[in-house]
Amino acid sequence: MEQNTLAWHETLELHELTAFKSIGLMKTKMGLNQIHDHHLKNIYQQTIQELEADLGELAKFYPYTPKPGNSNEYRIDNGFYAGDLLAFSKTAVRNYAIAITETASDVLREVLRNQLDTAITCHERIYNYMYRNEMYPSYNLNQLLQSDINMVKKALSM
Repeated sequence: MEQNTLAWHETLELHELTAFKSIGLMKTKMGLNQIHDHHLKNIYQQTIQELEADLGELAKFYPYTPKPGNSNEYRIDNGFYAGDLLAFSKTAVRNYAIAITETASDVLREVLRNQLDTAITCHERIYNYMYRNEMYPSYNLNQLLQSDINMVKKALSM
């Protein structure tokens, strides 16, 4: 690494990936005991191993981000569920945007546009909830990054 720190834009992408993968790992681990099909269970276990490895690699870049401050330990509570809905709604917005560019039918495109607007509204609603309840410190990069590290530790320890 040439620089002592990551650039702001890559730090934010690192945050997005780390948060998304941490929540995904927690959900995958929580669902593992509910699966009775042997083949599907093996797929889940492989996915867990891959997510753990990915998070371990991503966490190594956090010392190169702006210096995080302290924050509370991440818990599986409203913050977890709100973060999961935020990630889901963000992914929905991206998926609709991609689907619209692949649509040849005017009728389907209009339906997708309407559903994209709904997905954007959903994202706005959950983001505002999280921001107001101090679950997503968008304007405090140090807190945001420390929260990521706490989520990685929690997900890996489950």
